[in-house]
Amino acid sequence: MKLKVDQQADALYLTLSEAPASRSEEVSPGIIVDYDDQERVVGIEMLYLSKRAPTVDARRLMFETVPQAG
Repeated sequence: MKLKVDQQADALYLTLSEAPASRSEEVSPGIIVDYDDQERVVGIEMLYLSKRAPTVDARRLMFETVPQAG
């Protein structure tokens, strides 16, 4: 999984799989989901990042994994 922030494009892209996308769907204004040829989600793009999260410092992102209940 990769997270890429493109400040010039004002976008964030979350790569979930290295499989190529065969189609994309804008599920909400500025939110695009990419699917592979088996309809699995391979990536999610968020446009207009600075307007959606104006106080976020994209240089300081934190990854958190929530433990499974067990």
